[in-house]
Amino acid sequence: MARSTRTVDDILPLSPLQSGLLFHSVFDSSGGSDASGGSDGASPDIYTVQSTFHLAGPLDAGRARAAAEALLRRHASLRVAFRQRKDGEWVQIVAARYKLPWTETDLSHLPAEQADSEARAATLADRERRFDTGRPPLIRFMLIRTGAESHRLVLTIHHTVLDGWSLPTLLKEYHALYLSGGDARDLPAVAPYRDYLTWLSRQDADASRAAWDTMLDGLTAPSLVAGTAEHTPRDPGRHEFGLTEEQTRALTARARSAGVTVNTVVQAAWSLALAGLTGGDDVVFGVTVNGRPAELPGIESMVGLFINTLPLRVRLRPEQTAGELLGAVHHAQAELIAHQYLGLSEVQHRTGLGPLFDTSVVFENFPFDSAPAVSDDGDPLRVVGAESHSANHFPLSLVGMPQDALRFKLFHQRDLFDDTAAAAVADRFLGLLDTLVRDPGQPLGRIDVIGADATARALADAAGPAG
Repeated sequence: MARSTRTVDDILPLSPLQSGLLFHSVFDSSGGSDASGGSDGASPDIYTVQSTFHLAGPLDAGRARAAAEALLRRHASLRVAFRQRKDGEWVQIVAARYKLPWTETDLSHLPAEQADSEARAATLADRERRFDTGRPPLIRFMLIRTGAESHRLVLTIHHTVLDGWSLPTLLKEYHALYLSGGDARDLPAVAPYRDYLTWLSRQDADASRAAWDTMLDGLTAPSLVAGTAEHTPRDPGRHEFGLTEEQTRALTARARSAGVTVNTVVQAAWSLALAGLTGGDDVVFGVTVNGRPAELPGIESMVGLFINTLPLRVRLRPEQTAGELLGAVHHAQAELIAHQYLGLSEVQHRTGLGPLFDTSVVFENFPFDSAPAVSDDGDPLRVVGAESHSANHFPLSLVGMPQDALRFKLFHQRDLFDDTAAAAVADRFLGLLDTLVRDPGQPLGRIDVIGADATARALADAAGPAG
């Protein structure tokens, strides 16, 4: 039989967030670009994400590579690259022929401490190597052997390819494919990402535009903590903090009694913190939504980028109580659930105000920083640990990670908010969160959204001049 010379399996449109991430990756100020999507930028791409899985037990490197090959064959979304047509439209090309980016490194001859250090250096170097977004695939695998039965599997991926909710599916399939030697016949049929893009094309965009216009009607200014000065995003600082288990139980109980989610309480607290940072009482920040339509068959196991970042507007009235604020934040989002697929650029453009926000809140409801349950204790090869690295371009971005004790990461662009300023923002946010939990009858006008004078000065110095 003659070998197929076909190089392209499909040509697909972009989802709204794919368009946004591609814009930041291709047209950032780190380097020039061309219509292929390539870039000569020397600095790392902030939207290169990476997950490292620590494996214990006997591992067959040949099987591991065969599993990676099979995974890319199964999922067209892992084989895409982005190209710009002559009319300026961007599309994603699903490659039929490609070379698996697979690297193996053996450090098992080194002392454990040195092997760990060199493994981390290799992982960092891979993360800092930019993808050419015009050349598929936008995923790299690296297998590092650190001991006789100790390995690290490093997945480096461009965020345009998939989101965190896709990782559990990807890992469970990879484990099954490893055990089968790359034979996918026992796995369920793939629900293709194309089905989601088709669903997007069938939505009533006019109705969604009207809904967003209504939500943003009367907004007179964006909420920008860093002003309007030019800024080139870099890998951000990460300030980690959180609640105790007792505080988490109190927060959960407060959310339940108010008929809202813990995420809503967190968003309400951030809206107050943002009011303190900007001095405004009509604030907007970005929220990241799951984006997976429940009515689409197979959506729970699809692999791709479904999330979307959209504005959440919160109007703060002095007479409004903390409890009423929770209801208002919940109501503002509930009205827009059916319209969360619309692209941020379109939503913002219609207001005529430019970018509406430069902070965001993300609540992770997927296992990302803990070892995923892809194998059981009886398997000879087990996932015994996991690490992840991701970022975004916002000056401040709050990430909530639900656990028995709720944890947070505050991502901060260091040239705008140094470590001291980020810690001050986190402390103020925790104080406001505590107020919402303990005192739901407190009028917003009596809540100190700025904090102590020293804190206010640190934040003002960090933010710099408004222009």
